[in-house]
Amino acid sequence: MRTAILTLSDKGSRGERIDESGPALAAWLAERGVHTVQSRVIADEFEQIVAVLTEWADTDAADLILTTGGTGVSPRDTTPEATLQVLQRVIPGLGELMRLKSLEKTPMASLSRAVAGIRNQSLIINLPGSPKGALENLEAVWPTIGHAVEKIRGGQEDCGGKFSK
Repeated sequence: MRTAILTLSDKGSRGERIDESGPALAAWLAERGVHTVQSRVIADEFEQIVAVLTEWADTDAADLILTTGGTGVSPRDTTPEATLQVLQRVIPGLGELMRLKSLEKTPMASLSRAVAGIRNQSLIINLPGSPKGALENLEAVWPTIGHAVEKIRGGQEDCGGKFSK
């Protein structure tokens, strides 16, 4: 699986803060045999977010595109709106699952506005901006990611019985 990571950070884009979430996600994915093919840090600018997500999905740059940052309630947090502009199909269950699992750790998870969905053959998922939050949220949905990517890319395998307890 090929992954691209887009970090949304005003300070990071200006070199005033080192991005820790993107590298943490790339390392976590590498431990699972997933190759990060692109990684970029840009400002929390709606148009820039739309442009990068569209470019990556439309050029088939990655099977899985992760964003980190901009999912909260501050005025500059526009990642969910930009992502919704790009998505062709929304997968609400992924955002719901991330919030559910995060609520076990902090009530602040209720403020997350993260979304997920599909553009062309790419699965796009918004994650929080902190390394801890990004990793916890990715871990929450990880059991579904391989199957989702396979189905998005036209796989015919049934999911029935795949995750029976």
